[in-house]
Amino acid sequence: MKDLRSIPIAPDALPLIGHLVPLLRDPLAFMNSLPAHGDLVRIRLGPLSMVVICDPELTRQALVDDRVFDKGGPIFDRMREVMGNGIGTCPHSDHRRLRRLSQPAFHPARLPGYAQAMTASVDEATGSWQPGQVLDVPTEMMTITSGVLAATLFSGTLPPAELGQILDDITTVFKGVYRRMFLVPPLDRLPTPGNRAYERASSRMRDTCNRIIAQRRADGTDHGDLLSALITARDPEDGGRRMTDEEITDTVVTFFLAGTETTASALAWTLDLLARHPEIERRLHAEVDTVLDGGPATHADLPHLELAGRVITETLRLYPPGWFITRTVTAENPLGEHPLPAGTAVVYSPYLIHHRPDLYDDPEIFDPDRWDPKRPQPPRHAVIPFAAGARKCIGDTFAITEATLALATITARWCLEHQPGHQSRPTAGTVLRPRELRMRATPRTTAHTTPA
Repeated sequence: MKDLRSIPIAPDALPLIGHLVPLLRDPLAFMNSLPAHGDLVRIRLGPLSMVVICDPELTRQALVDDRVFDKGGPIFDRMREVMGNGIGTCPHSDHRRLRRLSQPAFHPARLPGYAQAMTASVDEATGSWQPGQVLDVPTEMMTITSGVLAATLFSGTLPPAELGQILDDITTVFKGVYRRMFLVPPLDRLPTPGNRAYERASSRMRDTCNRIIAQRRADGTDHGDLLSALITARDPEDGGRRMTDEEITDTVVTFFLAGTETTASALAWTLDLLARHPEIERRLHAEVDTVLDGGPATHADLPHLELAGRVITETLRLYPPGWFITRTVTAENPLGEHPLPAGTAVVYSPYLIHHRPDLYDDPEIFDPDRWDPKRPQPPRHAVIPFAAGARKCIGDTFAITEATLALATITARWCLEHQPGHQSRPTAGTVLRPRELRMRATPRTTAHTTPA
């Protein structure tokens, strides 16, 4: 068996900074270049050395064996500064208990109630748009997703000013996590404007959640929302033990961070892609006109929004929000032909896997019909926008439901068009989002609809 030193190093590393230049200049092209060098490839980001998994089967192995390939590495080390020991960042030793306690919040029986709040939030946000208005699309999508999270987490009891502050804090934190990933101590503790803004946003967000949880504890009423489910949950495998207030805060912060920016980015990319593919957009208009008949999309409409669902799935393939995700090896373990020592930082990339030509025909092409059940489907391990195994995102169905309802409602009412000279370019931070996506909103009527 080979050793770690036999894993090839990606070319063009520079002294001291390693591969930072290509990763920051064109991160997606850099990731897609790595499989040509091997199933495992070493990269250096400044002082950090990491092993990138380029093979889909080895990626699946790492995701399924979460005891050995535990949450960790530069991304999660920074996320823990904000999320604490929440379900998304906790080590394997704590995960199963927190998963059991969080699972009731996502029981299928609760989804129709959540969907009702989703419909109301999307309806309100899109109803405020004006004909001819030029929208900052990522910001508008964040308004929708933060409204949904506020409604489903807190029953809509969060004052608008406080919700706006949380939204600003989330944006600051996400930008800070990616930037701080490359800062080694003591640079991450210097009183720079970026570090101070990050620390203020993180502290303020947790203080807000602590206060809301204390109020809800004193209230003692089950409001039918995510927070009530977390407060009342008991672990049957641990003597009926409940979450502590700190654990609830960590989980609520996790849900807010994981459930706003990621879904908002996916929706922004979806609207960008539809504007670039007018034939698919016309087909979607025909579907939503038939199914919704002028109203907002509801949970009952989901089975009939087949193309809308495929559009969301294809967008998550092309532009998965989590595109660069780290893990830490907890005990020496072979991966393919190479033993990885304990402490090795590994990276897996849904973007890399989703763009492999051996897994997808024409992987760079936006083709929602590749997800038509009548066509051959890619292997399960080739579709990982929400990860896989025991640590697959607990809110995957929630997110898909929200994105589908939002997309259907938006496209039923509005046609969004690019501004002249627009070029679709990604901004690769903690979440993969479109850069400077501004689109003009035009109200739709039946005259705009072309039959499929």
